[in-house]
Amino acid sequence: MNAGWMDWFARAARALDAAGLDAHTLLTFVLMGVLTMVARSFFFMSDREWTMPQWAQRGLHYAPIAALTSVVVPEVVMTNGQFIDSLEDARLAAMAAGALYFFWRKGQGQAVLGTIVAGMAVYLPLHIGLGW
Repeated sequence: MNAGWMDWFARAARALDAAGLDAHTLLTFVLMGVLTMVARSFFFMSDREWTMPQWAQRGLHYAPIAALTSVVVPEVVMTNGQFIDSLEDARLAAMAAGALYFFWRKGQGQAVLGTIVAGMAVYLPLHIGLGW
């Protein structure tokens, strides 16, 4: 590399440091973005259609609910990284109400939206009204 590029990199590193950013962190973000773009582009670069095995297609049907569950369940059963220690928690009652609604309306359409509404209808009065 010539001195011009080295000087530019040094000035960029100082500017990032002054802004509270680490050059290695920024480089990591850029490389992760490039890797994501390349991985997603493989489907567009192929000349033929990609087929997935039947077991993989079947498994993908469960991916959205698995991702949602992995985010929601820890928020329901934990506070500040610790398991809740009291049954007097609005989240538990809301979860029970949502589950009851879901299993009651299962297969009749709009079960997910109704589950959210039922859970929030129990959660908000308990949390705001009673301070649970």
